[in-house]
Amino acid sequence: MEALILSMGTGGGHNAAARAVKEELERRGHETEFINPYTLKSSVLARFVDNAYIKTVTATPKLFGLVYKIGDAVAKLPCRSPIYFANRKPAKALEEHLEEYHYDVIITTHLFAGEMLTALKNDGVKLPKTMFIATDYTCIPFENEVRTDAFIAPTEEHKSEFAQKGISLHSIYGYGIPTNAKFSEKASKEDLKKELELDPGYKYLLVCGGSMGAGKLKKIVRILEEWCHQDGHTKLIVVCGNNNKLFEKLFAIYGNDIILYRFTDKMPELFKLSEVCFTKPGGLSSTEAAAAGVPIAHITPIPGCETINMNYFSDKGMSLKVKPDKKSIYKTLEYFGDRQHRLDMIKRQHETINQNATADICNLAEKLVADDAKNN
Repeated sequence: MEALILSMGTGGGHNAAARAVKEELERRGHETEFINPYTLKSSVLARFVDNAYIKTVTATPKLFGLVYKIGDAVAKLPCRSPIYFANRKPAKALEEHLEEYHYDVIITTHLFAGEMLTALKNDGVKLPKTMFIATDYTCIPFENEVRTDAFIAPTEEHKSEFAQKGISLHSIYGYGIPTNAKFSEKASKEDLKKELELDPGYKYLLVCGGSMGAGKLKKIVRILEEWCHQDGHTKLIVVCGNNNKLFEKLFAIYGNDIILYRFTDKMPELFKLSEVCFTKPGGLSSTEAAAAGVPIAHITPIPGCETINMNYFSDKGMSLKVKPDKKSIYKTLEYFGDRQHRLDMIKRQHETINQNATADICNLAEKLVADDAKNN
């Protein structure tokens, strides 16, 4: 089977989910190609779109929240969205690529690529089987426009929400958000500390702001570092993602008093060795943390879908909502100081999050292609 996987770098979650599917398909012996579809038209355009999003959510998150609200209102109107029309021209470049190369299935984790596939379908272009994977715990604005053979919702209970927004119920599968298999693998904290050359005599707290290093991380790090210093038995790990300015600022302030990472492929290990993870509620990063089984303290959501993600996790007992102030953070640390509270949260995470989402999605891709071959 030959699969085309489409994603974009507007946040790291879309690409991480897409890579998880790519790696599982390749493990099964299938051939894959991973593309940002905007690069088929212009690499400059692809970088511009990715960077514009990142700058907006990191520098002006309230503006992003306002745009999200407007988008949610526009999505309710009985007409095609501006996002759909904006992706019609890039869709032509994708069509030309599909004329040149053969694929049995196209899988995307990004709305823009989903809109491209929808536009091509509406224009009568013959496509291979298509799949769309939602990466937040809600139907974000304009996802209801996407028409694919299979639409992957974040949980079974979210199927009704997506159907109510206009997606055909028979095409929705509540398999979940795909994560790399490493997040679900069992490993002891002691072994992981040794692997990452961390002092085994300490406990560790983890802070991460997603691939963009977004949120009020400097303030949160200051509060947590003060707590760790007072505790004397706990060290702070901070993952800055691609935010190099944040990394340099934190290193200038704390030096080796805290453990700093830029973008890293060691997130499975860091989650599993930590006592608590303070993270913004991205759909993919929250799913990865839950798959790894680490108590989650959700902080500083980007207004919009991340607020909804946070509320879903909190309502299910899979995380705590935490304000970025000393009183709230200290209260959270006191709560998680009780081992039973940590174990109860991890249990609820494993009850709610499908640990086999990636495999289930790949199984479905294989079935769609096999059924298509039988019928043609």
